[in-house]
Amino acid sequence: MEAKATAKYVRMSYIKLQPVTKLIRGKDLDEALTILKFTPGRGAEVVEKVVKSAAANAEANHEMSPDNLYVAEVSANKGPTMKRWRAGSKGRAFPILKRSSHISVTLREKE
Repeated sequence: MEAKATAKYVRMSYIKLQPVTKLIRGKDLDEALTILKFTPGRGAEVVEKVVKSAAANAEANHEMSPDNLYVAEVSANKGPTMKRWRAGSKGRAFPILKRSSHISVTLREKE
């Protein structure tokens, strides 16, 4: 049995989130939450929120024990990019790319 949670359109580049997701892939739930708690940066807070949501889904919807769960899959993928323009000198314009990402977490029970 597995439990999933996703966060879509997170206003952070997926490139900044991928190193955080690599830290917790394959770890037990308690260990993953501890790692995320002490990892600096905004990306860890967002991923921690999604992991906690997946754990709550596992407990409430699938009646799984949180002691037997581990992070089976975690990914941060590219979301849509908002394109904005910044005024430059002599009438020129410079692009500003506001990137977003989609985070998904899958928890499974140990066998």
